[in-house]
Amino acid sequence: MGRYLLSLKRFWGTALAGQLEYQVNMLIDLLAMVGSLAGSIFVLSVFFGQGRDLGGWSWEAALVVQGIYTFLDGVSSTWLRPNLGAIVTHVREGTLDFVLLKPIDSQFWVSLRIMAPAGLPEMGLGLVLIVWAASRAGASFSLGTVLVAVLMLCVGGVILYALWFVIAATSIWFVKTWNATEVLRAVLASGRFPVSAYPPTLRLVFTLVLPVAFLTTVPAEVILGRAAMPMLALGMFLAVIFFVGSRAFWLFALRYYTSASS
Repeated sequence: MGRYLLSLKRFWGTALAGQLEYQVNMLIDLLAMVGSLAGSIFVLSVFFGQGRDLGGWSWEAALVVQGIYTFLDGVSSTWLRPNLGAIVTHVREGTLDFVLLKPIDSQFWVSLRIMAPAGLPEMGLGLVLIVWAASRAGASFSLGTVLVAVLMLCVGGVILYALWFVIAATSIWFVKTWNATEVLRAVLASGRFPVSAYPPTLRLVFTLVLPVAFLTTVPAEVILGRAAMPMLALGMFLAVIFFVGSRAFWLFALRYYTSASS
């Protein structure tokens, strides 16, 4: 475990030091993220009129969902997109050979090797929106609530990672996976809104098939004090299943990987 933590410290420390050399770019990225978040909030506001709600969610409560979505999008920009998007390059250029020869787990390396610090401000904006909107909605930030909310955010992150990783791993057979990744991102964008705002059929799909509900809606319910224990248990169960499934799929895919030197 110590070796892995040391590797992360080196990986991310180098990336952060490099990003700090371009502070103007960081400011531009931050302004772009603020503009994007403002646009998302405007789109959300279109669904709210005077005294209206969205699937039983008030304006402030729906903003908590938007804040969680923004936070997870920042996580995607910081780690998932740069790392998992690079798997295709590793396969195409044969550099996966060197990854497999390293004295470190290959899935760990291809999943966390790169950190794009430009996504960190988006994570910060998401957290600010979550706290502000939850406070306006009358949420109680007790220690238990915060711990369970963090746990469910981790559950959502694991599910998001597993889905994205499986698609990226198919590049061992299909070099171009960009279209599939974009379809997944489009589906996951439905997490901007509470799942209860969708028709019953989509609610079922977003809960059990593509569990978007556990990315944003369930963590928001925890923060707002309206979460049901069965949903929390189901979310943790699905996170374990999806992660184990992604691990098994990676090991299966490596059996069909053809080395560039062969």
